[in-house]
Amino acid sequence: MTERTRIRRIPEKAVTEVAALHRVLDAAKVAHVAFVHDGAPVNIPVATARDGSRLLLHGSTGSRLFRTLASGVGVCVTVTLLDGMVLARSAFESSMHYRSAMVFGIPGEVSEVADKLVALEAMTEAWMPGRWATLRAPLAKELAATMVLELVLDEWSVKISDGDPDDPPEDLDEPVWAGVLPITTSYGVPVPAPDLRGGPPVPPYLVDWTS
Repeated sequence: MTERTRIRRIPEKAVTEVAALHRVLDAAKVAHVAFVHDGAPVNIPVATARDGSRLLLHGSTGSRLFRTLASGVGVCVTVTLLDGMVLARSAFESSMHYRSAMVFGIPGEVSEVADKLVALEAMTEAWMPGRWATLRAPLAKELAATMVLELVLDEWSVKISDGDPDDPPEDLDEPVWAGVLPITTSYGVPVPAPDLRGGPPVPPYLVDWTS
């Protein structure tokens, strides 16, 4: 823990196990990357995936802001997962269930073709498990158009809120329902592309995703 990763607001929600960080990052597909550009704060959503002890960020080489990220600027990367609404007997005590992670560091570009392919496979398998081996190999022009950044998971914090409503005793007799309303995200039924040819079946790994 560093001074800037120390959780000051409700510190009892801080989680320091690296496994917890990995679980939060593995559950996310998009991170928000904050940095200073031309003297002003910028925060951009970026496709992300964890690969071991690094966080991979995926973007376009044509993006001015993504090129700035590759130039050696310091960043703060955040991920937030919303798991439920905590409904208390007052608006003040009402809250949310969430898991959040914050990572500081300086991202570096994955530039060697072999290393980039490893990173792209890791990201594809994190987002779409089982699919990489079924796809055609990336073209040279596609690799040239894609930028991959890596951020070592050295400086980070995790905060998790998963408790019940915490109403004061004087509110417990209020005639208001209190509890937790879970929020879940799930895949729907696969919809084939209108130009799908040959009638290939839905692949088994998609069945795994939706089960």
